[in-house]
Amino acid sequence: MRPKDQANVRAEVTHRLIERISTSTERDHVLHVIQDTLYHERLRLEKRPQSSRNEEQRFWSTVSQQILDATPTRQNALLRSIIEGFLDEIVGHFDPQMYKLATRMAPTAMAGLLNSLDWKRIASNPREALDLRQNLLVKGEVETVRKLAEEGTLVVVPTHVSNLDSIVLGYAAHLMNLPALTYGAGLNLFSHRILGFFMNRLGAYKVDRLKTASLYKDTLKEFATRSIELSYHNLFFPGGTRIRSGRVERKLKLGLLGTALQAYMNNLRAGSPRPNVFVVPCTISYGLVLEAETLIEDHLKDTGKSRYIISDDEFSKPRKVAHFLRSLVQMESPIYITFGSPMDPFGNRVDFQGRSRDRRDREIDIRGYVCRNDDVVNDPQRDREFTKGLAESVIQEFSRCNRVQSTNVVAYAFFKLMRQHNPGVDVYRLLRIAQDQPGYPRTDVLHALDEVLQELRELARSDRIRLAPDLEIGDASTTLQQALTVFGEYHHHKPIRARNDRVRTEHPQLVYYYQNRLDGYGLVP
Repeated sequence: MRPKDQANVRAEVTHRLIERISTSTERDHVLHVIQDTLYHERLRLEKRPQSSRNEEQRFWSTVSQQILDATPTRQNALLRSIIEGFLDEIVGHFDPQMYKLATRMAPTAMAGLLNSLDWKRIASNPREALDLRQNLLVKGEVETVRKLAEEGTLVVVPTHVSNLDSIVLGYAAHLMNLPALTYGAGLNLFSHRILGFFMNRLGAYKVDRLKTASLYKDTLKEFATRSIELSYHNLFFPGGTRIRSGRVERKLKLGLLGTALQAYMNNLRAGSPRPNVFVVPCTISYGLVLEAETLIEDHLKDTGKSRYIISDDEFSKPRKVAHFLRSLVQMESPIYITFGSPMDPFGNRVDFQGRSRDRRDREIDIRGYVCRNDDVVNDPQRDREFTKGLAESVIQEFSRCNRVQSTNVVAYAFFKLMRQHNPGVDVYRLLRIAQDQPGYPRTDVLHALDEVLQELRELARSDRIRLAPDLEIGDASTTLQQALTVFGEYHHHKPIRARNDRVRTEHPQLVYYYQNRLDGYGLVP
């Protein structure tokens, strides 16, 4: 966020939250909000080393002491100090010059990160070796999204696979000639000295997912809302965190997603010349996933009770990142960014001119959804239902624009054989015993793979999924060999490997992870 807007955002966010809380009809509401925040912050601090929590602990101890007999005026002052403290952490430091420099350097920096590439190759053909565009392919409604950026404010909502996602999407926006995207990134990513320096200056604001107090979440939402009102194109992950299982998101967080509607309503109230907010779903597809081993282990270990944030995964290991990037470039395993159909804050499709359309392609005046006699009417229950509808539309686009690659398809076919040869066995036991099994004849794998490919091509023809180009025409043997090559280059324990005429797994959990990308499409088990 530009320095000139930071003071405005801080003041407006603080004012809105204090006004909303202090005018509540609930008795002693300000006191209750502060006490709830104290409770959650104490729980969070108890999990941190003593040496890293001293300053915060002193602040919250002071709040705890002063709130006991505080007057209403003093309660409001304490509430203000808490909100301002949250904002001090959240607000990014966007630097336009640094953004221009970083986007010019991004292809070279990412391609050559930590000496991950073959420098002989770079010396012989530097332009080709350091050109990341051949490995980052932007597909879908690109022209429409570019045009809508001139008609209103974009809220890009992607699937979330890896900690690399925000970097990849930032560069994709640059390739599309879009303005800089403001985005929330996990606080843990800023702890990396070099990465944190750039993220602070490329439009990122900090999100501490360990902070669970409602006041902190409300501060984040209000910050995002105000930035949209100021015409900052936003990017946030509506699933909230990386999907541990490898599946495409089927459930979204409604809080941040609702900021699009709130910003639109505030723009109408303010008489903004460009009030429209456009929600743009997009999917990210990797043939390989950097943190796959840690993510699936966390999913299986604590299904339904995820730790929510992992601070020690592969992303925190420079050599692992280097190996991963080298694998992507050398094996020509592309990253696909696929933009779905843009929509308004109510989930209606939006055309090239930014006009909302219903299912019969008729133009809709969406002002009528929230206005009565040209006045914007507040109705929290109505707005929650609108945001639920938006979430359902985004999920449908995620499913439709999910672009699967050879690694997903081969893993699905192999896992299908695992289930057929172990009937009645639950997934956890299946994963335990599969590593010790001898695998399956290559002919069986190819037969299962051919069946899956045929089903996927039918789904693609009916516009229910996207396939990587090689899957649209390649036969089962070619697809299997491509996946084996990609898997073999990166993972130490191979999800799937072939020896002589048999195909087996060294890491069944990774097979499960990569095949999960096809979960929910009704494929024949």
